[in-house]
Amino acid sequence: MKQDDKPQSYKLLADFYSIHDCSIGEGTVIRDFVNLYGCKIGKDCKIAAFAEIQRGVVLGDRCKIEAYAFIPSGVTIEDEVFVGPHAVFTNDLHPRAVGDWEITPTVVRKGASIGAGAVIVCGVTIGEGAMIGAGSVVTRDVPANSLAIGNPARVVKRIK
Repeated sequence: MKQDDKPQSYKLLADFYSIHDCSIGEGTVIRDFVNLYGCKIGKDCKIAAFAEIQRGVVLGDRCKIEAYAFIPSGVTIEDEVFVGPHAVFTNDLHPRAVGDWEITPTVVRKGASIGAGAVIVCGVTIGEGAMIGAGSVVTRDVPANSLAIGNPARVVKRIK
């Protein structure tokens, strides 16, 4: 159980957690077994159990991050985004165990929803209001207000 020694304006509904060097907005709720470090989380967000949000991640206001979501450095998530359980973002196009690596940024625009178990390969932008189907693998940009599903994810229709 670790947390920075700062006054809380958020609700920590957890007994076991690791929170270091984070800016967390008022009204945000954080559950057990989260790992948050060096990130900025907006107001009125909900962070479920076992989520990890890494250094440099920016999460907007009123976002909902479900259990076991993994959000690494290089990801920016705007307001009112839903990230489903077990969703995973990547941040390196050519990962290796040894040697140099480079973060490739990813952006999720306002109001987008990412389904359970989706994989978001780095370097993409998911447009405002877009939806990513459960289990989909996003390898390229998804336009605003569209539904993308499959592996690799393809846009199948426009949505409101």
